Amino acid sequence: MRVQPTHEFTTHGTQVTRVKWLSLPRSTRRRRLFVMHIFLLKSKIHRAQVTAGNLNYEGSMTIDMDLMDKVGFVSYEKILASNMANGERFETYVIPGKRGSGDIVLNGAAAHLGKPGDRITIMSFTQVDESLAANWEPRVIVLGENNKIINERGI
Repeated sequence: MRVQPTHEFTTHGTQVTRVKWLSLPRSTRRRRLFVMHIFLLKSKIHRAQVTAGNLNYEGSMTIDMDLMDKVGFVSYEKILASNMANGERFETYVIPGKRGSGDIVLNGAAAHLGKPGDRITIMSFTQVDESLAANWEPRVIVLGENNKIINERGI
């Protein structure tokens, strides 16, 4: 039986969905039912080296499509980036770059937050049902020179 949520709220960083009590099977109504979702790291590219900046672009970050595929980023996915050189953190979205190029390009206003050669960490997050959280493993790659993969986990 599929149950429609009637109320959603967030508590202590966790999203909770309540369902209509009488729409549940009688055996389930004996106990309170909450479906909890937790925000967890989905994908991360660690120590990516910025290859260029383009102030005149609309916004976003261009990432080599091979790197995107490896960690599971999709085009236009929201990301959080942190610059290890200057401590800046910013949100933007991903657009695919040329495969095999190693491109990590800061576009638009984000180009002010880093320069070529800076090492950054690029992360995306997802909501996961609480029951799956204990065994969750994000897809992580660590990059070295020329943005080549030197280590990977969860892939």
